[in-house]
Amino acid sequence: MIYMAAWSKDLEQFHEELDSVNLGPLWAHIHHMNTIEPKSKAIPYLWKSELIESYLTRAEKLLEVGTGSAERRAVYLVNPGMKHLKPIAWGGATQTLYAAVQAVKPGEIAPSHRHTATALRFVMKGKGGFGRVDGEQITFSPGDYLITPTWSWHDHTNKGDETVFWMDCLDTPFIMAMDVSFTEFHPDKQQPLLVPDDFSSKRYQGGMVRPLNDRQPKNVALGRFKWELTKNALDGLSEFPADPFEGYAVEYINPSTGKDANDRIGARMQKLPAGFKGTAHRHVHSNVYHVHKGQGYTVMNGVRFDWSEGDFFAVPAWTWHEHVNTSSSEEAYLFSTNDLPILEAFRFERQEDYKENNGHQDINDVFVPIRP
Repeated sequence: MIYMAAWSKDLEQFHEELDSVNLGPLWAHIHHMNTIEPKSKAIPYLWKSELIESYLTRAEKLLEVGTGSAERRAVYLVNPGMKHLKPIAWGGATQTLYAAVQAVKPGEIAPSHRHTATALRFVMKGKGGFGRVDGEQITFSPGDYLITPTWSWHDHTNKGDETVFWMDCLDTPFIMAMDVSFTEFHPDKQQPLLVPDDFSSKRYQGGMVRPLNDRQPKNVALGRFKWELTKNALDGLSEFPADPFEGYAVEYINPSTGKDANDRIGARMQKLPAGFKGTAHRHVHSNVYHVHKGQGYTVMNGVRFDWSEGDFFAVPAWTWHEHVNTSSSEEAYLFSTNDLPILEAFRFERQEDYKENNGHQDINDVFVPIRP
């Protein structure tokens, strides 16, 4: 039962007096603290790829990476529902996840550092990119997923002849909310190499078989998940009926533990077959999606968000959502990150299926994105 009181004038004045001495009346605010269901600060939102790239192009002309003017050239996604949080909206695309697009031009080196925040990359386009993570140099190819767990040394460079673009995702808003952010800069621009290039990928060429000496868990057993292998896994799933919510989806895991590949951020790749019309559900964990290939739309809380290749969109906590592939002939691929590992650690996760209208929301509005 919810008790709603009409406060007397004397009691309202008493509330104001408590506030003036940095105290608060629980009886007046308990329903803001103990909500019936989650009320996310972040809102459903979509960022167009051409908008992001237009600003990155300008940043390429204004900044040189690794020469003193900038450590990284990245434009990050700001959720409008997070803008009131100081500083810089906590860098949040959702209440826990930071996401950005980073560009590295030929010859540039983004210097080595490490931090409390855990990080990952999804390579969007361009060849010639390399990253070093804890002494291993890793090749960056479009469609690859790469991890940088908490407190891992990492730097990036471009040895090719075209700009390389990738998605960054970190748990920065979570780290800021917890006040546990530490960062350390390596004394050298690039960390020394300790193993042969693409060492972990070569050790795991056999797929889901594990080198014997990885029986003991490793923080970075496999640093690079190749697009070709991910696509093969999705093609294998496609021989069976699609999941009604996600189509065909796989999670990236640490082969030495069986848990999420990155310690606090989950990541998935999903394939929506041609003409796929998913049903709606909601869950407490939040997601940031990047459209790797294809076109379609996602309905979030009754609003249609149309997406195409290169776009990003955020699905905050406890948001009804369903995905649709509008092509009758082409598959759509969605890469996504989530905060599920954090929520599962605290036993917060919960989900619910949409029961009305055969699982489909009524579309009450269409989102109009900002374009360049």
